Amino acid sequence: MKIEEVRKVLDEAERVVVLTGAGVSTASGIPDFRSSQGLWTEDHSREYYMSADYFHQNPQDFWNKYKEIFRLKLLQDYEPNDVHHFLKQLEEGRRVSIITQNVDGLHERAGSTDVLEYHGTLGSSSCTQCGNAYPVESIREAVLPSCISCGSVLRPDVMLFGDPITLHEEAEARIEQADVLLVMGTSLTVTPFSLLPYTAAGNPRITTVIINREATGHDHLFDYVIHGDLTEVLRALKNKG
Repeated sequence: MKIEEVRKVLDEAERVVVLTGAGVSTASGIPDFRSSQGLWTEDHSREYYMSADYFHQNPQDFWNKYKEIFRLKLLQDYEPNDVHHFLKQLEEGRRVSIITQNVDGLHERAGSTDVLEYHGTLGSSSCTQCGNAYPVESIREAVLPSCISCGSVLRPDVMLFGDPITLHEEAEARIEQADVLLVMGTSLTVTPFSLLPYTAAGNPRITTVIINREATGHDHLFDYVIHGDLTEVLRALKNKG
């Protein structure tokens, strides 16, 4: 049984690196960014509006659209789900590093201690001039969030389209130190995040596992491939009866 084999792999591991995507947070009621409706029926794509270029061209309209697409997350009316708690529990007896595409902060709220937010975080914004950081609560009501020190516009601390990826090499370094690479809830379609499993592929020291609702174009890279609902799969992994 794949489940039993994966359970044994995790039980014996000393260092696990986990890559997570939107599928990890959907059980918390957070919709997949790429399936968002409404805003993206306009003439331009979400990539256009959620880009660094558009932020600089029209920061006020950028903030309007940013708040609309991330309205559930900015309200913070969501909680970690069983998947987040499973990964926190996985820390018992081993070191676990999470590299996440998600910007919702739920891994930290579940108590995971080593989280690399590959695409940034919704939890804060920073001044474009002096660098002062502000929590998400401070930008909810502002039409154009601005720094109270210098008056300059704030920029959300998420990775916008067109921004350079700054954490890829750090992510690769963590994977290279792992016994197990566990990929969960991501279709691995967004580059360069989708290239990270190649760091472990072919390395006989690293066992690779992917758990996702649907097949991905990278399934061939993994030693173990499990398709199904994450919550149900993890429940089976915890059930040692």
